[in-house]
Amino acid sequence: MATPPYLRSPCGLVKRLKISPPKSILPHQVYQRRQNSYQSRQSWHTDKSVQLGFEKENSVDWDDFMSGAADEARGITLPLREPQFPPQLQEEIDDVRLPRAVQATYLRPLKRTPQYGHPSCDLQLRSFSTRSVEFFADFALRAAYYLSLPAKGPVPLPRITERWTVPRSNFVHKKSQENFERITLRRLIQIQDGHPETVQIWLGFLQKYAYYGIGMKANIWEYSGLDVGKEMDEKAESIKEKVKPRWEMFGRRKDLAGGRDVEDMINADVFKGASGRYAPLGMPKGM
Repeated sequence: MATPPYLRSPCGLVKRLKISPPKSILPHQVYQRRQNSYQSRQSWHTDKSVQLGFEKENSVDWDDFMSGAADEARGITLPLREPQFPPQLQEEIDDVRLPRAVQATYLRPLKRTPQYGHPSCDLQLRSFSTRSVEFFADFALRAAYYLSLPAKGPVPLPRITERWTVPRSNFVHKKSQENFERITLRRLIQIQDGHPETVQIWLGFLQKYAYYGIGMKANIWEYSGLDVGKEMDEKAESIKEKVKPRWEMFGRRKDLAGGRDVEDMINADVFKGASGRYAPLGMPKGM
């Protein structure tokens, strides 16, 4: 097939283009370049080290030179890296202790021992990533420790596996289907012997600093004494005093009637006229 006119000049240029082959580099040139780069750096060798060198003018075979250099280098160990600081200063730096809060991040989270073992809150963490759910569970346990809440966990719960089969296309391509799978990982943290207000503070703190890709579900238990009915009556009385001013704003005001009786209001001409008694087909006036 003939070449289009707009491609003839580039094709001709490619035909006339000559690419020169890569230049070959001799082994001694490679060694000389590496030797120059090593000498430009900081010298690490001592008097026992072997000074390797190769001159192009010397009539020494490359293989003989490398074998002889290897024999001379056997049994020589490189010195250790010299410390960057004086010995006294290095000892002081090694004796510096990190803060306890920083050291705690490298250890397992601390937990408090419950006294009675009554559950106060069950927090369930859900995520699609193992790394995310483990990280946030560790964060929740550390927050519970600093709030003096005895915590247990994290307890791995069974995974939730969901699968879907969706056709990729319709009509005649319906047999071409695609499968999807979603696995939800869960961890359970239980708070025992915790005060309800402290548990609410703990949950609010976790919600404020929630990690991305983490879902939370909490079940809270509250305990009260046997005289719960008496406590409810006392709370109702205290609430009644607060709600009473607002209840007075509802309903009909008593000063709107003006001292008149309901019967007088019904027999008034204004009321009768508004109700349609004076209409042509209305009721007689005396009735």
